[in-house]
Amino acid sequence: MLGFLSSPVCLTVIWFLSWSLHHSCAQISTDEVSGVHYGHLGKNVTLACGKSQRIPVVWHLNRSSVLPWHKVASDGALVLLRVDHSAQGIYSCYDNRGLLLHSTKLRMGYPPGLLSISCQVPSHAHVRCSWVESIKTFLPVQYNASLGGIGQDWKPCVVDVSRKHCDVYDPPFWQTIHTLRVTVTNALGSETTDARLKLHELLKPDPPESVLVKEIEGYPRRLMVLWKSPPSWPLHDSFPLLFQIRYRPVGSVYWSEIFSEHSPAVVFDALAGHLHQVQIRAHDEVNTESQWSEWSPMLLIQPWTVYTTTDPPTEEPFQDYDFPFNEKPETSTEKSHNPALVDVGNLVLVILLVLFSVVILITVPSLIYVLWVRQRRRDHGTKQELTSMVKMKSMPI
Repeated sequence: MLGFLSSPVCLTVIWFLSWSLHHSCAQISTDEVSGVHYGHLGKNVTLACGKSQRIPVVWHLNRSSVLPWHKVASDGALVLLRVDHSAQGIYSCYDNRGLLLHSTKLRMGYPPGLLSISCQVPSHAHVRCSWVESIKTFLPVQYNASLGGIGQDWKPCVVDVSRKHCDVYDPPFWQTIHTLRVTVTNALGSETTDARLKLHELLKPDPPESVLVKEIEGYPRRLMVLWKSPPSWPLHDSFPLLFQIRYRPVGSVYWSEIFSEHSPAVVFDALAGHLHQVQIRAHDEVNTESQWSEWSPMLLIQPWTVYTTTDPPTEEPFQDYDFPFNEKPETSTEKSHNPALVDVGNLVLVILLVLFSVVILITVPSLIYVLWVRQRRRDHGTKQELTSMVKMKSMPI
């Protein structure tokens, strides 16, 4: 019997059965891994050793016996004291034979706080709201957002988690005040933030696009401005846009402005022979409480100029535009090309006007005074004549 037990075949069978039993026990223990445990930074965190009742137990962090500041409870639970980010990792507990009983991953962070919400309304059909967290949680979060208010149906606000914003399409613009409600949730809690909105005041179109400024051949004081409405404003027929164009010669601090409802628009008073800066912006023509868009990028253009060289630069001629004024093309004079002479002429005109005003101020009071003195003398003479006549009548005949 002893010889049979000591035979190689018998020893192989016994080793195989022992390995199978140990592997089964390890598999059962591994199945007790709980996943991820979330803890509040700066507070105590308790990690239980699964459902195991085996005591004592030994805890390891990332397969190391070195642990943060801690204590082990009577039931084998590990209590980490005032944890910080360094306490994050995989915690495992073993029995006194080294058998793995339980394993869990610890992540540290904070519960969510209130959000700082701002909204943009590029058209009547679209509202986009974004937010900034007041507390960095260090943990994965989820957002739930909707737009509504008292007596209104709540419309979902489609959330982009990575960019931290949401979009509402076709909002109820006829309501005066709306409420955007955003709830942020993580493993440690949730927080809801309400923001009151006045969409008609937040309405701000995007700047016009494809802006182009062209010179007009034969007209040295005119510029042609062309543009397209922003793509984010699809309802331009129902909600027309008003466009403001501003322009000035390079170096000037003063802008000139014109308004137009349609493209193109013509500038009639550009300074001949000078480079100009031109910009355009848009505004809802119906809603006076809405905001102007941002200005389009600055464009530089010089009006058409008469070239004296034999090979003038080739310019694309403007076609199919009916000028409302001056059918005869304007001509550029020497005066318009010499700003120094213009300034001297203006200075002389100002001096003449000042001298004329001084002469008027001196002459008019003098004339009034002379007329007053003459009238006074005339009145005095008339009075003396009347006195003499009275005396003569009173004398006895």
